Amino acid sequence: MTATELLVTRSSAKPPRAKRIPRAKTPHKGAIAVFLGPFGILFLLFYLLPIGYAIWQSLLVVQRDGLYGEPTEVFGGLTQYIQVFQNAPFWESVGRVLLFGVVQVPVMLGLALLFALLLDSPALKGKRFFRLAFFAPYAVPGVIAAIMWGFLYSPNLSPFTDLTRSVDFLSPEMILWSIANVVTWVFVGYNMLIIYSALLAIPAEVYEAARLDGAGQIRIAWSIKIPMVAPAIILTAVFSIIGTLQLLAEPQVFRSFSTAVSSSFTPNMTIYATSAVPNPYLAAAFSVVLALATCVLSFAFLKLTQRKAEQ
Repeated sequence: MTATELLVTRSSAKPPRAKRIPRAKTPHKGAIAVFLGPFGILFLLFYLLPIGYAIWQSLLVVQRDGLYGEPTEVFGGLTQYIQVFQNAPFWESVGRVLLFGVVQVPVMLGLALLFALLLDSPALKGKRFFRLAFFAPYAVPGVIAAIMWGFLYSPNLSPFTDLTRSVDFLSPEMILWSIANVVTWVFVGYNMLIIYSALLAIPAEVYEAARLDGAGQIRIAWSIKIPMVAPAIILTAVFSIIGTLQLLAEPQVFRSFSTAVSSSFTPNMTIYATSAVPNPYLAAAFSVVLALATCVLSFAFLKLTQRKAEQ
């Protein structure tokens, strides 16, 4: 056999089939089920089932036989959703909280980032005190914080009477930003702690290399720290978007201080007022639409930040 025939024979021959490595069996399956079981049960009972029940309720309507007939629940399809999209106060409240979020979220996250960078700076003394001081407002429940700030805003109750009488913080023009101040005061420390934890995870060798290149603290913060904690900032931004659309406690408390806060001031207040009528079916439809809007906004924000990171 010539060399050419030998090469042809070898090239046409089928390569040897690779031996299939058997998949390793997962050990301790019973232990995994025991540990995951309680979470799965609670997740099903207190998350999935309530969501499913709310969706089912949003598809129901009430019918009566005659004027004083007994009400009965019947399947109404998308009837409640048609009312949701025709409800002008609900969509006005959605626009109000979106305006709230466009202004309040960047301010809050900017302050959280600034405080985290200050805590991570070697020039700051007394870090334990400032870390506790920045985080302490988050320990105050939102309702208590709203009551406290409501008294501070009130012209007749505030210790700063000269300021509150010259600037009406409870007026229709200012009430949204007065609530924004309360939310910012409460949640800056929470977001700061997330960003500060991300800063602590940056290897010290990165800072040493930057100092050897002659970078100062401001340059290190701008070119190293902020880009490396960008995922944590995005995470806090997503949490803030979700929290903005779920705004309820602070404006609900401010209703007792100002007539500028109506029962439909935020989407959640609209849902709460609708369920108290009572009309739980329309309230369920409001809730489903609000949840979908929250998911869409959060996902759009994540995709936008991901595209910018890839550029």
